[in-house]
Amino acid sequence: MCTLEASSLPVNGPGGKSPLGPLRSPGTPAKLSDFSLGHKMKPGFSCLLVVLGLLHSAIMSVWGVTTTFPSFPTPVSFPTSNFSSSYAPDSAWSTSSSKSQSFSNFTGNRDDRGVCQCSVILPDNTFPVVRVERLEITAQTISKKFEKELSKVKEYVQLISKYEEKLLNLTVRVSIMEKDSISYTELDFELIKQLKVGFAGSTVIIDQLEVEIRNMTILVGQLETLDKNNVLAIRRQIMALKNRLKECEEASKEENPPPPPAPGSCAHGGVVNVSKPAVVQLNWLGFSYKYGAWGRDYSPQNPGNGVYWVAPLNTNGKTLQYYRLYNTKDDLLLYTNARQNQITYGQGSGTVVYKNNMYVNWYNTRNMAKINLTTNRVDLSQALPDAAYNNRFSYANVGWQDMDFAVDEDGLWVIYATEASTGNIVISKLNDTTLAVLNTWHTKQYKPSVTNTFMVCGVLYATRTLNTRIEEIFYYYDTNTGQEGRLNIIMQKMQETVQSINYHPFEQKLFVYNDGYLLNYDLVFQHIPQ
Repeated sequence: MCTLEASSLPVNGPGGKSPLGPLRSPGTPAKLSDFSLGHKMKPGFSCLLVVLGLLHSAIMSVWGVTTTFPSFPTPVSFPTSNFSSSYAPDSAWSTSSSKSQSFSNFTGNRDDRGVCQCSVILPDNTFPVVRVERLEITAQTISKKFEKELSKVKEYVQLISKYEEKLLNLTVRVSIMEKDSISYTELDFELIKQLKVGFAGSTVIIDQLEVEIRNMTILVGQLETLDKNNVLAIRRQIMALKNRLKECEEASKEENPPPPPAPGSCAHGGVVNVSKPAVVQLNWLGFSYKYGAWGRDYSPQNPGNGVYWVAPLNTNGKTLQYYRLYNTKDDLLLYTNARQNQITYGQGSGTVVYKNNMYVNWYNTRNMAKINLTTNRVDLSQALPDAAYNNRFSYANVGWQDMDFAVDEDGLWVIYATEASTGNIVISKLNDTTLAVLNTWHTKQYKPSVTNTFMVCGVLYATRTLNTRIEEIFYYYDTNTGQEGRLNIIMQKMQETVQSINYHPFEQKLFVYNDGYLLNYDLVFQHIPQ
């Protein structure tokens, strides 16, 4: 019989396994059959091997060296032999470490088959296998988390580089917007906000960055509001200054107008403005006679001594039957010393007087009639070639004015339209003696779209209605150059509709028939430096 005993033996091995094989509870005997060497040995020698193995494990554990001791999962059969062994620890070993172990004799028994069996008492302090396994699992989990976070950090580094480039681009864009008039709201902060989403659950620095971005957004919004308010205030100031400047210019022109050209002279650059209307008188037939014309006779040989004439149409707005002549303006204002004549009949309110002759469109024809004011006779009637008549292409808001006669510094004119001109204005220069057409100009302005016309120095001026109190001289056609264009000259009026406009070259005034009222306007011409 051989006995193997051990006390306070350290048990250590890789992976929490005992070098002696499967662990047992403290105080539980271990049989030699629990160890397998894979071959048969003599009983005494096998027990010696067991002792040496235990001693080797103990020494390695004390010095911090881990060794793997083979486990013996299956019983090992030993040859029959009697043996006994003893082992006394070295004194040096005993003094070198407090963890040194003491050993006693190990006694083994031989069974009926001659196999030696040894009993070993394991120490009470078992190895903490469960805690080691938990520690190992925890370490693996931490390692995986660390690798995951490390990969996130790598991604964040790449994202930071990208967002740095985007922030630089935003800086450039802000610089451009500060120099331009683009609204600050066009800054794209969505790219910056994505930074927070990409760094979800990350460090405090990202949270601080988000707060700074939010503060910057609020600040930019405030700056934008402030800028808008400033811009609006500046615009209002600019508009006020422009209005004051315009008023000053107008006042300056009124106080120091350029010298007018000589009466009957065309030494100017054309009409640039008109004065406010001066109400001369209501026509002698009364307010019901809204349609008609009035003016003053002009003769180049005796320009300042022409008679004043007033020719209201009948209430049908078509027939010219009666007209009056006044030698002076005072007679006109007082309705005194008037000569009233009757004709049968003129048509429309396109009447004019030139060299003591009245020129009208004869009733229901395209004929032009020349009436001698001294005799009140029709001296001449001549058809106007191709002219539309009987209210075919009359002016806007004014009926039966198919032919509109005009007088200026150059003589007698007629404004009309033809079917061939598709209703556009046609201008013809007339021989005042024979009524022959001397020259003709075709314009691009549709005649029914204008309210009236007049001639000054061979230039046609057309008006249109802006509202019930304002007309605008908006179009011109220069027969001297063939050029036409747009104007913006405001004419105030007393009543809604302007029936006729006549120009007097000597007085340089407009004579306007406005819903029965007789108005005068002074013309302002563009000054040409000498």
